[in-house]
Amino acid sequence: MQRKKGNLKLENILVEDYAAEGKSLARSEGKVIFVENAIPGDVVDIQLTRNKKDWAEGYITAFHSYSADRVIPFCKHFGICGGCQWQTLPYAKQLLYKQKQVEDNLKRIAKVSLPPVLPILGADQTTCYRNKIEYTFSNRKYLTREELHNPSISSRQDAAGFHARGIFDKVVDIDICFLQAEPTNRLRQAIKKWTLDHSLPFYDISLHQGWIRTMQVRLCTTGELMVNIVFGYEDENIRLLLDKLLRDFPEISTLLYTINPKRNDSIHDLHPKVYFGKGYVTEKLEDFLFKIGPKSFFQTNSRQAEKLYRVTRDFADLTGKEIVYDLYCGTGSIGIFISKQAGKVIGVELIAEAIADARENAALNDLAHAQFFTGDVTTVCDDSFFAVHGQPDVVITDPPRAGMTEKLVRKLLDIRAPRLVYVSCNPATQARDLAVLDEKYAVTRIQPTDMFPHTHHIENVVQLTLREGKS
Repeated sequence: MQRKKGNLKLENILVEDYAAEGKSLARSEGKVIFVENAIPGDVVDIQLTRNKKDWAEGYITAFHSYSADRVIPFCKHFGICGGCQWQTLPYAKQLLYKQKQVEDNLKRIAKVSLPPVLPILGADQTTCYRNKIEYTFSNRKYLTREELHNPSISSRQDAAGFHARGIFDKVVDIDICFLQAEPTNRLRQAIKKWTLDHSLPFYDISLHQGWIRTMQVRLCTTGELMVNIVFGYEDENIRLLLDKLLRDFPEISTLLYTINPKRNDSIHDLHPKVYFGKGYVTEKLEDFLFKIGPKSFFQTNSRQAEKLYRVTRDFADLTGKEIVYDLYCGTGSIGIFISKQAGKVIGVELIAEAIADARENAALNDLAHAQFFTGDVTTVCDDSFFAVHGQPDVVITDPPRAGMTEKLVRKLLDIRAPRLVYVSCNPATQARDLAVLDEKYAVTRIQPTDMFPHTHHIENVVQLTLREGKS
């Protein structure tokens, strides 16, 4: 190590592996070093920003040589926009490291007996796979290092795209995004041009003022297209812009707008107004239909969601008679997807709006044996509830990234369903929960599934079987 001006600089360091959250891992004199924007096989210089006894963090100041695995990113905004982190890595290698991430987390954190992890299910489509995307309109454009040093270029420029990685008040002006199929880019560009041509203000996130704020685009495999544009205030120009979009984009099946006077971009407590169409779109997974409104949650990769839900259904080992409890059920997509093989489906979810969607989706698919309830699982699922709806034969749980609450894990140990299927978007918190469930359950099957190519995110499904003598 070299010490320069009070800071440690490491030179000619080999990047060896990937760590959590997409960071890369190197070692120096026995210490683990975490860096970003590198791939295994790169040889780099690292300026340390944090230096602890056993680990350190830093950023790369120079590349001495590049990994043989490195490929040229296909998006010109790569490394600036926060949408994708792994475009420099071939997709087959991405899958290899994601598989390894699951295995490492389960072994290191869960520390329980594990079966072999099944080979990861990759995506057939690695670009244009998102059914939902959100763009931001801002008067604070992100500038490259070269642009920052050009006095003739001002950062107070209007931009339409995504927040710059790690910078809340700067937006990358996106040319082409490869996350969603057209007309997503043409829509964004048309709205930006029209707003500029009419001298209307883009939103200022620091001063909290401006007209056009964000736009959500939902494009389903059914071909239905929903667009919701969010404005800072009502204005007669809203109608002019929306009419222009309907003329130029006949593929729009429903068009909405939302007025958001708040200081944040969330629309969960706002009321989108239907300008054209039915106000929602319909997505299809296998033979099941799902109604998706502007505030509905739905898996953002429909084709991979089918794979994920098939694994979940397979791990449930259903014969057509089982009572299945779907916890963190959201809008009911998993419960509905597995319903044909179940005797009864009971979904429980804390968010009332999601349960309303789940009930609509059950009705849309004529599922009389699927019922959905609002509330905290740990209080809803008591003896009186089981007396009415039956003890679960299978419990499916799909919690957020934070994993299950300790109270719920203990509740599952009390319920003692013969089988649990744990769907997770964070193998680290899943592993933590498996360590507690090991008191009564054995992990019997593990299946990683890649929902988001070119990112470090990974889904993992685990089947757990109640140990003999624990019922």
